[in-house]
Amino acid sequence: MAVVVFQLGGPDSLQAVEPFLFNLFSDPDIIDFPFARLARPTLARLISSHRARHVEEHYASIGGKSPIRELTEFQARALERSLREIHGLDARVIVAMRYWHPLTADAAEQVARGDFARLVLLPLYPQYSKTTTGSSLNEWRREWARAGKGPIPTSVVEDYHDQPAYLDAVVEKIKEGLCRFHNAASSADAVHLVFSAHGVPVRFTEAGDPYQEQIEATTRLVMTRGGWQNPHTLCYQSRVNPGKWLEPSLTETLHSLAAAGSMRLLVVPISFVTDHVETLAEIDIEARALAARLGIEQFELMPALNDSPAFIRALADLVLSTLSNTTSDNYQQRQCTAEPQRAQRQPRVGVRRLTSTFSA
Repeated sequence: MAVVVFQLGGPDSLQAVEPFLFNLFSDPDIIDFPFARLARPTLARLISSHRARHVEEHYASIGGKSPIRELTEFQARALERSLREIHGLDARVIVAMRYWHPLTADAAEQVARGDFARLVLLPLYPQYSKTTTGSSLNEWRREWARAGKGPIPTSVVEDYHDQPAYLDAVVEKIKEGLCRFHNAASSADAVHLVFSAHGVPVRFTEAGDPYQEQIEATTRLVMTRGGWQNPHTLCYQSRVNPGKWLEPSLTETLHSLAAAGSMRLLVVPISFVTDHVETLAEIDIEARALAARLGIEQFELMPALNDSPAFIRALADLVLSTLSNTTSDNYQQRQCTAEPQRAQRQPRVGVRRLTSTFSA
């Protein structure tokens, strides 16, 4: 059995930043305006060239590259060990990055050469969006067709925003973060939890993308599962273009909280399962500096799930749960749309069926 885990990827050097951005802005699931197919390559070159210097500065501030590949490879190897040693499955876990190496094409070729009897597709994005899960699965469909391999019985995890084991992993990390605040319990109750998610343009959610709804659900479930009475706020970050994006932004939220007298903040990167430039530069450097200027006394960043054993157990549970949901082989001919067709969904322990994500 092969398990393919999907992530966005990130540049492995400063020289890789511009081609990484070109791949990102060449994505038809992101640049999807009318007649985009004709203009997309030119537009991608212009945007990536224009943004490269600014983005390079972000990566330079965290060591000159993204750690996302190493962290995702660690998760893949840990998941493989869990499936083999704990659950007795003859499983191989393969990483497929959307915009930088190892690319989805490489993963498809590995699966095609491996003569696997079953396949599980596991996007590492907890909440579904056309721009992340949808894009990765659409790219898989294209690259699998190019690989020329016959159909394999395939199961897919569409999202796991409400999976209990995933929620427990987040709760565990938040508890660790709260321990950093002084004066123990009395101070912990006064800590304001700031849940920060990657933003998406409003036009996607208006078209039916469930991302915002699932982010909000995850936040509610985490707060309930943790049993906290702390004040909390959900906000969004990483806005790229001048169009309307989900709000409020992380910057706006920090200004509002400082004005309201919130002096202790724990930022929870709720949509990120590995640390990368959005957490290490945007939050831990830029947002931290802004918080200091605003007079916030203590600002802490909860590390992403990264090497969390609880998160690895959650991933293993997802694989095991979805094996009974093996689909027909013709999913490769279908296209991921903005919104899963909810009436056709058949959830099992936080697992969603790929067949409900595609339309003819």
